[in-house]
Amino acid sequence: MTNDTFREVSEILKHIMENNTVPRNIRRAAEESHQTLNNKDEDETVRSSAVILKLDDISNDPNIPTHARTLIWEILSKLESL
Repeated sequence: MTNDTFREVSEILKHIMENNTVPRNIRRAAEESHQTLNNKDEDETVRSSAVILKLDDISNDPNIPTHARTLIWEILSKLESL
């Protein structure tokens, strides 16, 4: 279950990272979150919590496009359900 969720979240983060309509700071946060999520040296709970904190901060950015904010909320709901 957790691996499936992490895989889904990674795909969404890649989509955000590759979207040029998303501001650079949001794409950077998505890339950092992607790296954190895929860091096998850390416990899954620690990785999930770190990504939640980073994305929760960025979701409140006034410059984030609506479609990217919706994707981030989707990621947050997936990770918080773990």
